[in-house]
Amino acid sequence: MGEERFGEFVLVRRHGQVAELVMDRPKAMNAVSTEMARSLSAACTALSGDPDVQVVVLASSHERAFCVGADLKERNSFSDADLRRQRPVTRGAYTGVLELPMPTIAAVHGFALGGGFELALSCDLIVADRTAVVGLPEVSVGVIPGGGGTQLLPRRVGAARAAELIFSARRVEAAEAAELGLVDQLVDEGRAREEALALAARIAGNSPVGLRAAKRALRLGQGLDLRAGLEVEDAAWRTVAFSADRAEGVAAFNEKRKPEWPGE
Repeated sequence: MGEERFGEFVLVRRHGQVAELVMDRPKAMNAVSTEMARSLSAACTALSGDPDVQVVVLASSHERAFCVGADLKERNSFSDADLRRQRPVTRGAYTGVLELPMPTIAAVHGFALGGGFELALSCDLIVADRTAVVGLPEVSVGVIPGGGGTQLLPRRVGAARAAELIFSARRVEAAEAAELGLVDQLVDEGRAREEALALAARIAGNSPVGLRAAKRALRLGQGLDLRAGLEVEDAAWRTVAFSADRAEGVAAFNEKRKPEWPGE
């Protein structure tokens, strides 16, 4: 298992074809500072360009928190000009996770609040344990969700439910979060990381070309009418239909053996 550090607060661990993107700022419960945002963005850029990574798991090294959102202690010292300068840096962290081309899974335990929950929402799937507490409390401190929350949450749970959660700024505990669809899989306490990695390993057994094309079709088709969405799907299908992965997949099926994906 290889490890690579991006700055002081972000670590990437390799588990074969699965990369674990670890937020590692324990003294601040992974609050997203300017430096941490830069590191997350840099790690995502590196992962995006790595053809050996088939799935990414976003995780935390902290025992009681996934991520508590923006570093408000740092923000408290900012002038308006400082905040304007920071904005593209922090946006880069959230869009970095959102735009990873391979499937992504958030492994959530403890607090995932504000920007922390937005990082989880930026992933394709969220696995949470029973200690998880999620929410978008930004209006309670005079701002709005600015890491994608106003757009990603309604796509998960619908406009009215998202409005209630964002306007009330309330925290949602694990059982209700699973019931509302705020998380996708609820697991026993302390098992979020292990279960997310296990799910990632199962996903990584499939065609790399197929996985990336399927994600592209899912993401680009959101919000389109059915006819336009089917055109997006057809374009994605064409990128895999004549690939070496498709040829290997069909051959392996007919020969009753496990595929050895070329990844192209």
